[in-house]
Order: sequence, then structure tokens, then C-alpha cells
Amino acid sequence: MTDKPGRVYLIGAGPGDPGLVTLKAITCIKQADVVVYDYLASPSLLEYARKDAQIIYVGKKGGDHTLTQDEINLLLINKAGQGLEVARLKGGDPFVFGRGAEEAQKLLAAGIAYEVIPGVTSAISAPAYAGIPVTHRDHTSFVSFITGHEDPAKENSRMQWDIFARSDATLVFLMGVKNLENIVTNLVSHGKPADTPVALVRWGTTPLQQTVTGTLATIVEKVHQAKLKSPAIIVVGQVVSLREELAWFDKKPLFGKKIVITRARAQASGLRADLTRLGAHCIEIPTIRIQPPQDNTQVIEAIDRIQDYDWLVFTSVNGVKYFFDTLFGMGKDVRILGHLKFGCIGPVTKERLADFGIISDILPRTFRAESVVEAFAQTDIQGKKVLLPRAKKARTILPEELTKMGATVDEVTAYETMPDKDAGPTLISLLEKKQVDAVTFTSSSTVSNFMSLLNPAKAPELLNDVIIASIGPITSDTARSFGLNPAIEADPYTIPGLVDSLLTHYTKEGLA
Repeated sequence: MTDKPGRVYLIGAGPGDPGLVTLKAITCIKQADVVVYDYLASPSLLEYARKDAQIIYVGKKGGDHTLTQDEINLLLINKAGQGLEVARLKGGDPFVFGRGAEEAQKLLAAGIAYEVIPGVTSAISAPAYAGIPVTHRDHTSFVSFITGHEDPAKENSRMQWDIFARSDATLVFLMGVKNLENIVTNLVSHGKPADTPVALVRWGTTPLQQTVTGTLATIVEKVHQAKLKSPAIIVVGQVVSLREELAWFDKKPLFGKKIVITRARAQASGLRADLTRLGAHCIEIPTIRIQPPQDNTQVIEAIDRIQDYDWLVFTSVNGVKYFFDTLFGMGKDVRILGHLKFGCIGPVTKERLADFGIISDILPRTFRAESVVEAFAQTDIQGKKVLLPRAKKARTILPEELTKMGATVDEVTAYETMPDKDAGPTLISLLEKKQVDAVTFTSSSTVSNFMSLLNPAKAPELLNDVIIASIGPITSDTARSFGLNPAIEADPYTIPGLVDSLLTHYTKEGLA
């Protein structure tokens, strides 16, 4: 034990949609030394953890327990006993069938300080995302939350089936899929009308959400036909009849579409957020890592003699980021760039440059030669010296065209793109199981590195029914060189353009 007091935060991680987690929960995750998380806690919440935080998975899934509850209790006590702050992420709310109270009691007995951060329980959020209000003044003014995990047939059961059956309350059973038949049998045998509406909502609030509705007389067979499994909640009551009118989440235009994002993980958030907002299930398979060059001498030397240049041209947001990282790291600031004119390839790069208070003078739309020539046509570039901070391996069109126009171009390596092979096995497994609807490519390097993850002989079969979506013609050309035929090409050649093109593709002819 240490003299520094540790603390455990029992955090409700919500029902699955990471947007439903509280601000206080995020604050606790950010400051934690250790994050201990469950099976039902969204993995995306781990992105808020410190890079040096210890991440420990203790999930329990269908009887397959990483750690027993006693071992989890001991883990929390030991980590906090070392003077560490522990964020304990529990699906839903920690005090609603989450065993959070048991963990709190063990911590209290061990003299460990703790706090409870409530979370949104699936008991209300999953029905809401399925268009089912748990209360409605025309149907019922109260609701009961019931564990579905207890075997209703066991002796000395605490389940009050006679009360449940007579009640007009909405009944919400958590963790009850395996016991569905017993639940239905007990409700009907105790007098609940067989035509009472019932719904099961699996993976509620996520793009994987699946809803099956019926009555007490039909729901068991319907669930069997749908092959619906845990995790799911069961809702019994007249409010279920409102789903047909109030359903909203599963009517989103890209709902349930499984779309692979191949961007570097650090850059994927914007695309993921846009697609998720439209209902898509985003699968991150980063094929590249963006990192500073192993040797950034070129950029440093160029900045040291920045007065020699007339133009500073950026071809990507990464070029902007790593150039300014180096500039600031040298103890300098934007004042030394005051004499320069600026050019950016693409509107997103222009926006990133504007974050540093600099407005681009030139904006070629793409790397295509005609686009570069057109953008610089009204500018006197003859005899001017251009600094071009970019990737270590980059297309040559821009410096070639600027040179043809009479400029002197210095290319310097501002960053490197490295292949990321870690997700290869996951990608192959998803493709083999036909669990991918579309793959998005945002650069030529994402295409080449994506294809390197696959067996060339099996790639055509694996991608046979998969929609290929490209951010623009250069990326599309690279895809075709690998035998891929993009069905979608963004216009404009931006992330929002790519999202809009996906939306257009899936909404036309009722595909969405």
C-alpha cells in the first residue's frame, strides 16, 4: 500500500452509443491511471484514456468470464491500494443490475474511496431508440425493471409473477433472452393476456440494433426465427404498439450498413462521426499510421532559411500539422512566415491552415495537372522559390507542374505514412463472414496498404459483393490498378463529399 490515497470511480458507460455517456464520466476516464472495462462498455470510450493509462478488460459474456466478480473486486482494491485512480466502466448504469453496489461494498470494506457516476440504462434507452416509450399517459404511467437472468422455475424465486401479470406497468426485463420462454409462460399462466405486445431490442442504441416485435403468444417463435441472441432487453406492455409510429433510429438512411474506414486511426474521427450520425456501423481498419519523419533535418533546415522562399504550399492536413509542429518545436512562430504566399491542395487543407490564422492564396482542387495549372495561371510563379513540406513518398505532379511554370521547388519530408498491419486478421475474418457492406478509401496509400492485408489470390472473392468508395479520381485510379472497381467516387473530393456520395448511393432506388 502507498500513502497516496487511491480512488475508484464506478462509471455507468451507457447502453452502447458512446454519445450517451456523461461529461463527468469522460472527465474521470481522462484522468484515470487505470481503466477497467466490461463487455458492454463501448470500446470507443477508451480513446479518452491517457496514453500511459493501464487498460484492463474484465468482460463477462455468456458464461465466458475473463475474471470472476471476486477477482474484479480484488483488482479494483489492489489498484486503488497502490494510490492509483481507477475508472471502472460498467455497461448501462452501475446500480441497475450492474453489481456496482457489490463492488462499492467491497471497496468500502477495504477502506478504498469511491464515487458513483450514473449512466444511461438500456432499460429506457434501448426502447427509446426502438421507438418505444416506457411510459405514455394513454397506456401506462409506471414501469418495472426486472432481472431476466434469474431462472423463473427455481424454488424460492423472488419473481412476483402474479403481480407482474395483473399490472398495467411496462415490464422491462434485462438479460433475459435465454429465459424468454419461461418469462412468457409465467406471465401468461398468471393471467397476462396472450395478445399483450412484446419487443426484444438487441444491441440497443448502436448501429447493430435489431428489434423483434410480437405478442406473448408469438414472440418466442419470432425471436427464434430472427436468431436473436444476447445482449437484448425484453419490453412487455401496450407501449410496444407505438413502435410502428415512433420508430426513428432504424430509419436512418445508412442504418446498419457496415462500412470499413481505412484512414489512420488519428484521422478517422470525422468520417466515423459523419457516417455514424447517418446510422452506419463503422469498422475501423486503419491501414496506415501517420508519424513524424525519422529524420526531420530537411524541415528544420528549410525553416532556418525560410526567408529564401516566396511560397509555402501544403498538399494535406498532415503536411500542415507536422510543419507547424516542427516550427513551434524550434521555438519559432508564424511571424517568420509573414512574407510568404500560401497554397493548399483541397479545401480541408485550406481549413487546417486557417487554424493557424493563415489564409491560403491559391487553392488547386486536386493533384491533377490541369487543376494545378489553372490555380496558378493568374499568379506570377516564374523564378519564385517554393517550399513543399509533404509526405516522404508523394506524387510528383505538383512539383513537376510548378517547375514547368518556372518555379524552383524544394520538397522536404514533413511526415511519413507507414503500413499498419495490426488489423489484417480482423479484416479478413469480417470479409469471410460477409460482414462488410462497403470499404472507404481516402488516399492511394490506404488502397495499397489495404490490399497488402489480403491474399492477392483470395482478394477478388473476399471483395466480390463489397462496395468500393473512393474520395476522388487519383484514389480511384490506384484502386483500379489493384483490380478494384469503385462504385462510388466523391465529388467534391473531400470527406463530406465521400459521405454524401455514400448516402446518394444507398438512398437511390431504395437501397438504404
